[in-house]
Amino acid sequence: MFKFFGGPVTGMSVGLAYWETALLTAAGMMTSVVIFSFIGRAASKWYSNYRRQKKMPVFGKKSRNIVKVWKSFGVVGVAFLTPLLLTPILGTVVAAVFGASKRTIFLHMLWSAILWSFVQTYLVYELRHLAVGLF
Repeated sequence: MFKFFGGPVTGMSVGLAYWETALLTAAGMMTSVVIFSFIGRAASKWYSNYRRQKKMPVFGKKSRNIVKVWKSFGVVGVAFLTPLLLTPILGTVVAAVFGASKRTIFLHMLWSAILWSFVQTYLVYELRHLAVGLF
């Protein structure tokens, strides 16, 4: 969430308009989605090997929750939660590992990026007076 949330905060701090900030935030997420949809399975395989070498547990609380979301909601649920709880990289890799096509990943991550970038940018721009009052 904090990586995705950084877009609206940065956009506001450099003086961009609301629309510019929201669109650039969505574009930033989609850049990660495009890159990692092509290397998602390879990145997952590398990470699995890394965890095995370090003798780390295969399943943790986070991975179990991701599997629950996938089984319940599929790629739509993962895309919806990606900007909030996951990162664009992790959300894309999860969707790729579970077998979603690149087209499906792009489509669902795009609407999620647009939705959450506009919501979070709106919140940052509307609540900026609170932050200014603190400092």
